[in-house]
Amino acid sequence: MTLAPPETPSEQPSDLAFGSFSEDPPWIVDPDNLRWKKGLDTVRSVVRRQVPELIAPRRVPNGTRVFKVVWELGSALGLWALTGRRKRATDQSASRADLSLRLRKAAEELGPTYIKLGQIISSGQGIFPDELVTEFTKCRDQVPAESFDVVRTVVEEELGQTLEEAFASFDRAPLAAASIAQVHVATLHTGEEVVVKVQRPTVAQFVHQDLSVMAWLAPFLIGRIPVAALANPPALVEVFAHTISEELDFRLEAENMIDVAHSFAQLDQKGFVVPRPHPTLVTRRVLVMERLRGYQFDDIEGIAEAGIDTHEIIRTGMVGFMEGAMINGIFHGDLHGGNLFVLEDGRTALFDFGITARMSDFHRKAFLKLLMAATTGNPVGQLAALRDLGALPLDTDLEAVVADLGLDGVPVDPTTMSAEELVSELQRVVKLLLGYGARMPKELMLFVKNLVFLDGAIATLAPDIDLFAEIANIAMHFARTHGDRIADDIDFEGDSFEVDMDGIKDAFGVDRNVDALTYNDLQARRELIKKRLRR
Repeated sequence: MTLAPPETPSEQPSDLAFGSFSEDPPWIVDPDNLRWKKGLDTVRSVVRRQVPELIAPRRVPNGTRVFKVVWELGSALGLWALTGRRKRATDQSASRADLSLRLRKAAEELGPTYIKLGQIISSGQGIFPDELVTEFTKCRDQVPAESFDVVRTVVEEELGQTLEEAFASFDRAPLAAASIAQVHVATLHTGEEVVVKVQRPTVAQFVHQDLSVMAWLAPFLIGRIPVAALANPPALVEVFAHTISEELDFRLEAENMIDVAHSFAQLDQKGFVVPRPHPTLVTRRVLVMERLRGYQFDDIEGIAEAGIDTHEIIRTGMVGFMEGAMINGIFHGDLHGGNLFVLEDGRTALFDFGITARMSDFHRKAFLKLLMAATTGNPVGQLAALRDLGALPLDTDLEAVVADLGLDGVPVDPTTMSAEELVSELQRVVKLLLGYGARMPKELMLFVKNLVFLDGAIATLAPDIDLFAEIANIAMHFARTHGDRIADDIDFEGDSFEVDMDGIKDAFGVDRNVDALTYNDLQARRELIKKRLRR
């Protein structure tokens, strides 16, 4: 295959009409002429069909891996039961922290699959207990790299040529190392600087074994340890299995890059840049892509010195993320500080598309209904959408759920509740939802996880932004830009669309007379609630 040369600097790269890429291309992406894309629909379908088999209930998992897992996790739980568990009577937070520490150490001993699970948990603030999130954050930076000899072997096996034949230079030290893969900077013989993502050689084998063991263990953890009480371990394993299985084939990740970039271009989202995957150097275990440079997302000083509007970064992030989900049914599913940075021109570059949410048209419309029902204060509509997404059984009595959860009553300010009342209410709601057969669909969990990241991004980049004003502006953008499409998709009267600001204020737990709410104000309320929850 002949690599298409980039246009001269005076010309606009032709692939910008297709995808949200950089203006200085090392090569031009031609979606119809990427040989690694051949047969990927079948590959993706096969991967998805394998997941139920991997996590199917069985008396004892096959192989000897189960003994290692049981030993490490059993030791962690046993030591906690002897020491940390006794703290529950006086300090539940200290007890959860003790258990979280032991589980994190066990995950690191068990290797890539469990470290990856820990990394997902670490970006799930608001979904998982704070102590667990804080502890597993350490997994992000503590993954040892494979030796250069191992990297060389994988690259040469996958590309069918020596490292020197494929690259003019290849940095021996990795730019970063994660649980599934590590990345190296390299230069092609044609002069382009690239990033090479190389999969760990035995990770696929361990993932399949570990998923089987996780599925076997998960039911035993329900209600037995505090950090699992709100996580519903079997549902978490199911979501994790769907997520990590597709990460093991880098051709699927490269296709995700192409498709998300195309979605941004369709939506005229000019605030994002996706690196171009190489037209030929993509295989199951190696992914060569364009190298982009910018500021780390938490480099506030550098971003400020460059004169970049941080409020605009947040606005672009919120709109782009929601548009991808609501309008095109696809979005980057693993936003965190290591997967993006800010370019010199203020745009956001996205990386690591191994976890990408893709929704069928039916699920996209259900998701659209969920968000619309939330903005218009319609609890039955929200539950109906959750049901259609797969979070509730199809025969669920929605009116009964509304009554049981108290969604039809007067909203209660959580800051006025005692610690006992808050804990009791959380346990009541979780127990009721599990009783109704509730589960967390993969796409919904990824969306919530991304919202949590955006929440943290606001705290870092724009803590003084008025949340109510931004919500209203986003709603107006969708009504103005996509009103007709939304009306057709969910049989919604576009002219009658009106954001229920009172309902939104109720959701934030603030008085309806409050006109503005900054992130700093919201965080102060959250800290008060956390203090009440710490007993």
